[in-house]
Amino acid sequence: MSQDDKGSSKSSPMTPYEEALEALSSLITRRTRVGDVNLEERFNVLFEYVKMLDLEEAISNMKIIHVAGTKGKGSTCTFVESILRNCGFRTGLFTSPHLIDIRERFCLDGLEISEEKFLAYFWWCYDRLKEKTNDKVPMPPFFHFLALLAFKIFSAEQVDVSIMEVGLGGRFDATNVVREPVVCGITSLGYDHMEILGNTLGEIAGEKAGIFKHRIPAFTVPQPDEAMLVLKEKASKLNVPLQVVNPIDAKLLNGSTLALEGEHQYTNAGLAVALCSMWLKITGHLQDTNLEQTEYTLPEPFIKGLATASLQGRAQIVPDQHINDEASSELVFFLDGAHSPESMEACARWFSFAIKGQDQALFHQKLDNSKFSTEVAKMNMGETDHKGSTQILLFNCMSVRDPQLLLPQLMKTCADHGVYFRKALFVPALSMYHKVGSHALTPTDTNINLSWQLTLQRVWENLMQGNKGKSTDAASEELKDDMGMSANSFEHSAVFPSLPVAINWLRDRVRQNQSTRFQVLVTGSIHLVGDVLKLIKK
Repeated sequence: MSQDDKGSSKSSPMTPYEEALEALSSLITRRTRVGDVNLEERFNVLFEYVKMLDLEEAISNMKIIHVAGTKGKGSTCTFVESILRNCGFRTGLFTSPHLIDIRERFCLDGLEISEEKFLAYFWWCYDRLKEKTNDKVPMPPFFHFLALLAFKIFSAEQVDVSIMEVGLGGRFDATNVVREPVVCGITSLGYDHMEILGNTLGEIAGEKAGIFKHRIPAFTVPQPDEAMLVLKEKASKLNVPLQVVNPIDAKLLNGSTLALEGEHQYTNAGLAVALCSMWLKITGHLQDTNLEQTEYTLPEPFIKGLATASLQGRAQIVPDQHINDEASSELVFFLDGAHSPESMEACARWFSFAIKGQDQALFHQKLDNSKFSTEVAKMNMGETDHKGSTQILLFNCMSVRDPQLLLPQLMKTCADHGVYFRKALFVPALSMYHKVGSHALTPTDTNINLSWQLTLQRVWENLMQGNKGKSTDAASEELKDDMGMSANSFEHSAVFPSLPVAINWLRDRVRQNQSTRFQVLVTGSIHLVGDVLKLIKK
C-alpha cells in the first residue's frame, strides 16, 4: 500500500491512523518468540534495514543513553528523560511495551508523539522498506521496525538526547544497532525470559552486557554475585569503565519525594542520576551553573526531574470512572505490571502500604499522575474510615511465566503486611498479540480456551488451602454471591471468560455492597494492566 493509496477508498471504515496500525500489525510474527528463529542472524539483518532507511549517519550522530536490565528499565529511563528535560534538553524516549496506544513508545519532550507526526514518520519508514525489501531480506518484524522508527523520529526531530530502553535481552535487541552510545546502564537483573536469555543469572547477565561498547562508560546497580561477576568480565574485555551505583539517599532530594512509588525506585533513581551526570559530562554540559551538586543535595533540575517523572502501569492508582459516578462506595484499581518474582514482591509491598495508608506520601505524590480526586486521599486520611475494605486480586500472566513462583511471592508478601485477598479473579488476555490498536480487542468468545487460567486458579486454591484459617473475614461472605458470570468459581477464586465480564462482576458487587470499598490489585502482566486501563478510563 503506497502513501498515495491511503484513504482513497471512500468505503473504507478505517481512519488513517487505523490503517497505519493495520500495516504495523502485519509485521507481528505469529510464531512464539523463540521458535526456530536465529536471533543473531535476525539481528545482523537490522543493519541492512538501517542502510535502506539511510539512518547510518543519523544514528552515529545521536547522543544516546542505552539501558538494559530485567527490572526497572522503564522506570530508570523515565527518570533519565525527566531529569534531562528539566535540565533544558530536548528529549526522545523509546520504551516498551505500550499500555493503550502504540504512540506511548515514542515520547518527545515527555509527551507521546502526536498522531500527525507518527503517521508521517511511520509511512516514511514503512513505504521505503516495502519498496526495498525482498524474499531474501523481508520486512522487519514488529519490534525491529519500531526501533528503526524510533531512530528515524528522534534523528528527524533533532532531539538533544535519545534514551533507548532495550526491549529484550541486550546483545541481539533491535536497539543494539547503536555502535557508540554516550553511556550505558544495566538495571537490576533477575530471572525472566529464560527461554531466550538462559537459565542462570550469569547467562542472563551476559546477554544484558551485550550492550557494552568498547571504552564507553557504563553503570549498574548492586547485583547478585553471579551476575556482577559476568558484568565485570564483559566490561573488562571491552575496556568499559563499569561503576556500581548505590540507591539514592533520600536526603539528596532536599525534601522532595520520588514521583515513582516503591522503595526499589531509589535504586532506579540512583542509576538515572549517574547516567545523566555522565551524559552531561561527556557532552560538555556539566559545567552549566544550574547543575551544580553539593555534598547535601542534587542539582535542582535533577530533583525536579525525579519528583515529576510519570510512568503508566507501574504502581498506579486509578478509580473506576464509571462506577464511582453512580455509587457512593469506591471501586479503586491498583495497577502494576509486575511479572517476575522480584517485581511481584515489590508490587505486593507497594499495594500493602498503599491500601493501609501507612505511607501518606504514596498518595500525595502521584495519584494517577495527579488526576485522582481528593476522595482517595480522604479515604486514607481516615475521613471515610467507617467503610470496610475488601481486597481483590485480578491476575493473568503469560504461559512462559511460572505461577508457582509468582503467586506465592505475592500472597506471602501481602500476608506479611497483614493483607489478605478475599477473592482472586483470573482472566484471559483481552488484547490479541498479533494486532495493535482499537481493532486488537477480541470479541467475547464463549469458546475461548481457559485452560491456563484454570491452572492459575488451581495454584491459588492450593496456596489458600495451605494458609487456611489465616485470612477468614466476614467480608468474604459478600463475594460468594452471584458467581453466575464466572466460568469456574471456588470459595477463594473465580475464572472469568473475559476481562469485561470480570469488570462488570466487580461493578455489580460494588452496587450491592454500598458499605464496602473494593480495592483491586491488577498485576502479572503489563498487557492486562493496559487492557484494564482501556476499560475503566472514560
